[in-house]
Amino acid sequence: MAPPKKSKKTKRKPKFGDKSNTDPKPAETKALEIDWWYSFWQKNCNSGPAVPSDEDEAFKYFFRVSKKTFEYICSLVRQDLVSRPPSGLINIEGRLLSVEKQVAIALRRLASGESQVSVGAAFGVGQSTVSQVTWRFIESMEERARHHIKWPDPDRMEQIKTKFETTYGLPNCCGAIDATHIIMTLPAVESSDDWCDHERNYSMFLQGMVDNEMRFIDIVTGWPGGMTVSRLLKCSGFFKLCESGKRLNGPARMSAEKAEIREFIVGDSAYPLLSWLMTPYEGKGMSASMAAFNAKHNDARLLARRALSQLKGVWRILHKVMWRPDKHKLPSIILVCCLLHNIIIDNGDELHANVALSDHHDAGYKEQNCQQVDPDGKAMRETLARHLHWYEASRLS
Repeated sequence: MAPPKKSKKTKRKPKFGDKSNTDPKPAETKALEIDWWYSFWQKNCNSGPAVPSDEDEAFKYFFRVSKKTFEYICSLVRQDLVSRPPSGLINIEGRLLSVEKQVAIALRRLASGESQVSVGAAFGVGQSTVSQVTWRFIESMEERARHHIKWPDPDRMEQIKTKFETTYGLPNCCGAIDATHIIMTLPAVESSDDWCDHERNYSMFLQGMVDNEMRFIDIVTGWPGGMTVSRLLKCSGFFKLCESGKRLNGPARMSAEKAEIREFIVGDSAYPLLSWLMTPYEGKGMSASMAAFNAKHNDARLLARRALSQLKGVWRILHKVMWRPDKHKLPSIILVCCLLHNIIIDNGDELHANVALSDHHDAGYKEQNCQQVDPDGKAMRETLARHLHWYEASRLS
């Protein structure tokens, strides 16, 4: 597999889309923006059998985003990366790194999860440069791209609820929730039982809630992996908002039996059954309505599981074991990966086929089971089960 050859007739280098002759950027600046990719592509096009031969697909393979989305990300962080250049950010040719090359280095580090030395070698820069560039990018994205994770406004929430009902038959469902462990090694002086989870790994939790398109609409991270999922939920701001009536407080729907169905989300058995959080029925001897509810519920909550699998598959730094990360900086890395996940969805990018995880996002972890059952949650689940049973019966009659 070879990079595009430069012919005598058409000296064309890979470019990031059409640019008009009125582009205010100096020609030298535009050349630098293009040169980093051409040099990277020449150096890494034969780095593995999975690397696509098509240039645009290869770009997406290495950096997880299309060239158009890459340009958008550069526009978000450009001001910060230009206005605050630390010393030492130069390549082997002695030139200051362009914003585009800095963003590419950071994305490659997050996407591959490879060591800073390996990422640096792919770009012709040193380990310290990769470290500086990646952290500056994360700091900027944390501030400039935060609007890509937000609770939906009423109009958007109505669209989400409509999709959940038409696809899964669940009226007034606002999303799906799940949690995953980000595994790490810690220095002996920082090791504690709090960070040691149930599978004897040191880890940090990430809890994500997603809409019908697997877009994160709320995340919680920074908490030790030694907690239970139920405890993680109760430590979140989202839990406090729901319990105080400030979240999932939209208009109720009426069931077939004229019972109220309030706004809710779906989660697995690791979560408590609450009036606003529906978990599946468990045990033997379930009725037909219970089994039907579980089937619809399972299909809907798998959205959150798939979103976390996609997140950790695309941004492999979250899937690999992190070597002694700064626990104060790790939540920022996790947040930025979630922001990038949403940017891919918001910009309509299609992921490369083989980047998502093929197995569970928490492979090797046993499923937790929370025994807490709120009476209002139990009544709400029974109302939903009867409504689904009635709906299926009327549809088939």
